[in-house]
Amino acid sequence: MFLILSLSKDARRRCSDKPMDSTSTVDDGSNQSSSRAVLSALVVARNEERQLAACLGTLRFADEIVVALDRTTDRSAEIARSFGARVIEGAWPLEGERRTAGVAACRGQWIIEVDADERVTPGLAEEVRRVIAATPGDAYFLIPIANHIGGKLIRHGWGAYNGAAMRAALYRPGGKRWGRGRVHPPVSYTGEKRVLINPIDHFVDRDLSDLFRRLNSYTDAAAADAIERGERPQFRSAFRRLFSRGWKSYVARKGYREGAYGVALALFSALYPMLIYLKVTTHADGARGGKVG
Repeated sequence: MFLILSLSKDARRRCSDKPMDSTSTVDDGSNQSSSRAVLSALVVARNEERQLAACLGTLRFADEIVVALDRTTDRSAEIARSFGARVIEGAWPLEGERRTAGVAACRGQWIIEVDADERVTPGLAEEVRRVIAATPGDAYFLIPIANHIGGKLIRHGWGAYNGAAMRAALYRPGGKRWGRGRVHPPVSYTGEKRVLINPIDHFVDRDLSDLFRRLNSYTDAAAADAIERGERPQFRSAFRRLFSRGWKSYVARKGYREGAYGVALALFSALYPMLIYLKVTTHADGARGGKVG
């Protein structure tokens, strides 16, 4: 279930519960009207009361905001209502399921997908409006991600497991499809790939402790996916990737330029496959009645 917030584009930003047409009319001041593509902003959130209001505040350039509230127990719904929203909530254990459901709730011709810990910059908002007006066919747009840890912009060392430096976050309905998986599911796209210039600000971790809590959460989910599929990661591969993934983050992606943060990101990438191996292996040992530790 979802929260759907429809925002009008006049100066008063009045909310409307009426269904939207596939195009909207814009008064250009010349007594003539022109139609433009309707843009939906999609936010998928779970217990994000700390971040949600700041995120929604950057999405007023969209014609509607759709928020999928997944198994939420905090004040997220109340905060959303304070923006004039209709709140509908649900439960989707898999990432692809909740994002697919969120997309289905969107009524626009384009969707920009934003997480609660992300902020659309003014430059990106203008760029998005410009490119969707000039793109009549199917396409999807990669948007740069400006990742922050503790309020500090970290430019280098991202990628693979520790955080994306770019993401396909602007697309047509049906243009992005998720496979099964609790975290980092496979994704496929329809249309021509293009790249935007302006970034999304992503406040990914409050501090390094938060970063390593995220590592634990991600590997818990990835291990659960592997167990569900009946897969058993190999120690040799996990051990090799300790070095190859760490090197890639710290050297190839220039994480060394970020000091201690670059070291932390390299450790995140290096430990990710090894922790999955250990969690799956110890789960299998426990299932056979073995003891660990």
